[in-house]
Amino acid sequence: MATIVVALGGNALLRNGGASAAAQQEVADEASRRLVPLVASGHSLVVVHGNGPQVGNIVLTSERADSEETPAMPLDTCVAMSQGSVGYWLQQALADEFTAEGVPGTAVALVTQTVVDARDPAFEAPGKPIGPFHATRDDVLAAYRHPVEVVEDSGRGWRRVVASPRPLRIVEAEAITALVRAGVTVVAGGGGGVPVTLDGAGLRGVEAVVDKDLTAVLVAELVDADLLVLLTSVPAVMVNFGAPEQRALGDVGTEELRHHLEAGEFAVGSMRPKVEAALQFVDRPGRTALIGEIDEMEDVLVGASGTRLTW
Repeated sequence: MATIVVALGGNALLRNGGASAAAQQEVADEASRRLVPLVASGHSLVVVHGNGPQVGNIVLTSERADSEETPAMPLDTCVAMSQGSVGYWLQQALADEFTAEGVPGTAVALVTQTVVDARDPAFEAPGKPIGPFHATRDDVLAAYRHPVEVVEDSGRGWRRVVASPRPLRIVEAEAITALVRAGVTVVAGGGGGVPVTLDGAGLRGVEAVVDKDLTAVLVAELVDADLLVLLTSVPAVMVNFGAPEQRALGDVGTEELRHHLEAGEFAVGSMRPKVEAALQFVDRPGRTALIGEIDEMEDVLVGASGTRLTW
């Protein structure tokens, strides 16, 4: 049986922009109905989730309530808060589905810290979009009480961007591997993990959001995964995205996909990290990475939809 790491995109949890807890729980329920059959078939499962929209909404809420009595929370703490909420939804949905289907199993959501380098160049060049989409750049700036970096996000609107340093290692690595060995379905690395630096004084949170797809690769390496599944809100990896000659990549090899990556085909903060993560994982024969739409998960898993990367 295989060990499978599934990464759910933060935007994919907001179907049709539904940002309420109830709307996101509904998506978590649907995702769990598609994931539990993997466990029922004897596979080990680890779920990583994104948090771009969720952590951005938490930051906005925190800043709007900022006062001496209720001070705004720093970004690393907001990442932990998003881990708690999304992890709770997934953990509950998985447990309910185990019970409904009579599948022996339990799910645990683990608050996860990810070590990054304080000297990572990403701190000088923010590139990770978070929070809601806005119609104009000025709309984003008006939503915050202090200056923020802003970008246009893949033709979908304007968003705040924050630093996104590369993940180096996961602090809770031993706990994750022990849980997987014990047969537990683990939700870990949520939002890429809470970004921390490590020095002589210990662990310290930093203002950043780590890309969850790159963290998913670290998780996959930890548990010696055979399959990495990156689920998002688009049906496949596209070349010439947005142009009349746009086309989806189905079955693709690492050489071809790397060529497209180096040619600048994929947007930073959007499809690019997914492609980088897939290539990083499929570094030798025997491994497979899938990229596809969360609503087509069953078809993605059997290669009938999405992009399938092999050596």
